[in-house]
Formats: sequence, C-alpha cells, structure tokens
Amino acid sequence: MQAILVHGMGRTPLSQLILAKRLRDQGFEVHLFGYSSRRPFDSCVTRLVSRVRAVVEDQPFILVGHSLGTVLIRAALPRLTPLEPVGCFFLAPPSRVPRAAKFFAGNPIYRLYSHEMGQLLASDEFMNSLPMPTVPVRVYAGTGGPTGRRSPFGSEENDGILAVSETPLEPGGPVVRVPVIHTVIMNSQIVADDIAAMANKLGGARRHP
Repeated sequence: MQAILVHGMGRTPLSQLILAKRLRDQGFEVHLFGYSSRRPFDSCVTRLVSRVRAVVEDQPFILVGHSLGTVLIRAALPRLTPLEPVGCFFLAPPSRVPRAAKFFAGNPIYRLYSHEMGQLLASDEFMNSLPMPTVPVRVYAGTGGPTGRRSPFGSEENDGILAVSETPLEPGGPVVRVPVIHTVIMNSQIVADDIAAMANKLGGARRHP
C-alpha cells in the first residue's frame, strides 16, 4: 500500500522521516510531499493532487497529514476523483478555526511567518468551506500541552497549539488521544502503529466487501 505524507506549516518533509521509516518497516511504500506555506494555498493543493496522481497509479493508498497538511488534504480530495484513498489519517488537524490562529492573525510576525495560509486558518468562512472527506478518517489529538490557571486552554486537553476539541471533523467526534505535543505527534510510535493497523484493516475491507 502507498502512503503519502504531508507535513505541517513551517515544516519540511524531514519532519516526517521517523513516521516514514516506521511505515516502511511495516510494508508501506512511502512518499513525502513538500510545500511551502509561503506559496498560495491553491497552488499547493494543485501540486498535491498532481503528486498523488503521479505516484499511486492503480495501487491502494492512504493520505497522512499533520496540522496544516490535513487542510491541504481535505481541499485536495474532491480533485482526486476518481482516485480515492483507502483512508485518511489526520495528526493534530485544525478542523475548525483554532483559537490560536485567531489570536495571532493580526500579529505582524505571525503574518510574516504564515502568509496566506495562516490567515486562512483564522477564517471561519474558509475553514467551514473545506470539503468533508467521504472516505474513512482517523483523527489523532495530542494531550501533552499544559493545563491549569496559567494555560490559555484552562483545564481543556490540548497539545500546546490545539485543544483536543478543535481536532474532530465533527464537534465531539472520535479522536485517538496521544500523550504528546503538537510539533512531535508524528514521531509517536502509537500513531505509526495505529496508522499501519487501521490502513491494513481498511484495505482488507475494500478488497473483501
């Protein structure tokens, strides 16, 4: 099975190397997709669609995204038709406008760092317009962030960037909780093992309906 990995904002494909190795060790053929958040969002989506079409051919495949990478995947899915992944695996996805993005949206340093994509993450209109996947999706949410009186999340579970409640595709939807922070969730052995197990299960169900 093919696996296409899409990194998060401000990162590079290097951030996915540990996950890539673990998936290869479990029999997946892994492809790393790189993009720059300095580029226009739509051009990155177009490149992702082209890369998927180029590498998967007629083989079963999964899409694995971290953070902003999950937003690119959601935007790309309708453009892949008739190609359809066995499933999508979303690591710390901003499934609605994160409070952090809204808080920093007007900050000039944040704007310089994140460009158009950072502003899109802070837009209710944009985030609400993202297509809902029509294939199975597994969401992983980090719980290693700080809580308490001094935490911006209060008593809410969070990964330091996102509250767990900001990650499900539907409010209150299922998530796999992982005791890590946002920036390293892709390095979790729990995540790699679960992706491999679920992808093989979904692939087997597709072969034997």
